Amino acid sequence: GVLAALIVPNVLDRTDDARATAARTDVHNLMQALKLYKLDNLRFPTGEQGLQALIAKPSTQPVPPNWRPYLEKLPMDPWGHPYQYLNPGVKGEVDVMSFGADGAPGGEGKNADIGSWQ
Repeated sequence: GVLAALIVPNVLDRTDDARATAARTDVHNLMQALKLYKLDNLRFPTGEQGLQALIAKPSTQPVPPNWRPYLEKLPMDPWGHPYQYLNPGVKGEVDVMSFGADGAPGGEGKNADIGSWQ
């Protein structure tokens, strides 16, 4: 019992760290796909078009003239929530973020937001 009390918290912390690292990697990959989208189409997808514009050609204006698939599918964050996309962004031209374990804006520790500005 004593050994479990010492090991379990460390394992749980590592799980949280691994999820945060995975979210940072996903956010980075989404930003790279968005930059390719902008390079081809001279603009980022609108907030309405969202990240979906990376896997399916938007039908709403402005329709991208040189669209191609940028991702096979959109990932969910490591906590099972969709990644958030803001255009215009609050911290940059566009923002991509995970709201962390709680799925809500803000928070600390495992509930902290993980975003493209970090």
